[in-house]
This record gives sequence, structure tokens and C-alpha cells, in this order.
Amino acid sequence: MSATADTKTMLSLDGISVARGGRTVVRDVSIDIPSGEVTALLGPNGAGKSSLVLAVGGVLRPTAGHVILRGNGGQVTQDHDLTRRRPEQIRSAGVAIVAEGRRLLPQLTVEDNLKVATYSLTRDEATSGVKYALELFPELEKRWDVQARSLSGGEQQMVVLAQALVSRPATLLVDELSLGLAPVVVKRLVPTLGEVASSGVGVLLIEQFAHVALALANTVYVLEAGRIRYHGTAAELRENPELLQSAYLLREIA
Repeated sequence: MSATADTKTMLSLDGISVARGGRTVVRDVSIDIPSGEVTALLGPNGAGKSSLVLAVGGVLRPTAGHVILRGNGGQVTQDHDLTRRRPEQIRSAGVAIVAEGRRLLPQLTVEDNLKVATYSLTRDEATSGVKYALELFPELEKRWDVQARSLSGGEQQMVVLAQALVSRPATLLVDELSLGLAPVVVKRLVPTLGEVASSGVGVLLIEQFAHVALALANTVYVLEAGRIRYHGTAAELRENPELLQSAYLLREIA
């Protein structure tokens, strides 16, 4: 399922709660991720960001709430309740997840890592999807036959982003894009997410570093101790960093 500029979709997280190890780590979180925009989810380590992403992706089961892919045009023509679906069902519905940690198959080449990501696509869809991914990340063509374990951190991040994008999803969730990467690499990758959003995809960028997300996002949510503490525009936070109550985030904006 793909998104286009004419497709109006929105992934809505409605009152999501998540527990891990018998403890609630995400409490009643509601976030809307509209098509054609970058939405940022900020928060310090331990805020519950990754747990929320894993729940959306079907790896963890929410203890409350719903994950709804809302559509009113293009290929997404009706609402789809994705709550507690299996990861492959969620991906097939049009929601792609780039989890924290650059999870690749290290023994496989760049080519084979991308081929694995096209397993549920038709041959034409796979060909088109790989072509699209390489247009976004032309650097990967030069590393086509290189094993993933031999790539730099930035190249590995390009591969996992490419894996998520070959299926032309309606919504893309990226958890900690900048983690462990040099600033010059982050500067290369961030505009690409903007380009993906401008094609009609709804992007949720989950970030520990506020300045990375605020440079790109339209709308911002701040998650602290498992709860949404702020919801507003990125422009508001750029102009009024005092709105962020977390001292950690304030340091990152300064």
C-alpha cells in the first residue's frame, strides 16, 4: 500500500497504554500523524518513545487504546484498526517501522537486505520500490555488493530506511534517526525524510535530540514519563524553548 500526494491518510494513536515487565511505561497517549507532514515525538531516554513505536508495529501489545489508519482517498479508502495485529499485517496495511538500533541482516549484502524487505510485494512493486529507495539513497548503489556489517553507521541507517520505504508505505515511523551518527550524516538524512513526507507519506520522527526534529517537523509532541506533556507546532517550540519543561530537551535546543 503506497501513499501519493493525492492520498489523504492519517495514522491515529488513540489512548495507547503499554506495559513492560509488569510496569506501565506509556499512559493514554494520543498522537495524529497526517499524510504529507513530519510529526515529531520528543522525549528524554526512558520516556517511553520506543515502547510506543513497538506497540504500533505489533511487537508489543497495547494494554489500552487503538491504532487506526484512517483513509479517505487513494488506496487507503477506509479506516483500518491495526491494534494488536501482527507486524507483517501492519506493514501490509501501509505502516512501516524503522526501529531503534539499525536492525539489519549483517551477513547479507545491501542488495539482499533490500530484497528481503520486498518479500510481500509483487515483482513489479519490488522493482519500483527498490528504484525509489535508490533514488533517495544513491550512495547505496556503490555499496550494493557489500555486506551490511561492513557498512558505516550512516550507510546502515540508509539501508534500514530504504528497507522501510521499498513498500511505499502510507506512514513511516523512524525511531532515533540520529542515534550514534555523526552530525554530517544526520544532516544528510534529515532532508530525505522531508522529501518522503512531501510525496504524501505521513512521517513520525521519534527523537531524543530536539534540534534535529524541530528543524523538520510541522507538529511536535513531547513525551515524558510515559505521558504526552506538550502538543503544538514546531515553530512554537523553536521560538519559545521554555515551553519544554524537560531540562534535558532545553539543553538540546540551546
